[in-house]
Amino acid sequence: MTAAVIRYRTKPEAADENQRLIEKVFAELAEQQPAGLSYQAFRLSDGVSFVHVVDDADGSLRQLAAFEEFQRDLTDRLAVQPEREEGTRIGGWPR
Repeated sequence: MTAAVIRYRTKPEAADENQRLIEKVFAELAEQQPAGLSYQAFRLSDGVSFVHVVDDADGSLRQLAAFEEFQRDLTDRLAVQPEREEGTRIGGWPR
């Protein structure tokens, strides 16, 4: 199973808004419950860095209105452009 690992840093004044928009994505995911999607997001201890780990073979994340809203002004919130790497899942809990 391959997942995308995306890392980026926001401008300090945009970090809380970025988190709020991510939380809206998770709220919509809770309502929609798309099958086959694994998605986790983390705000790191510096308060401005974020990491997303996504396995979305069928593209259901990109179909969410909240994800479109998150993406819309993302470049305006960024201090550093996102870095994306592919990773192979070794394990996780819960499955």
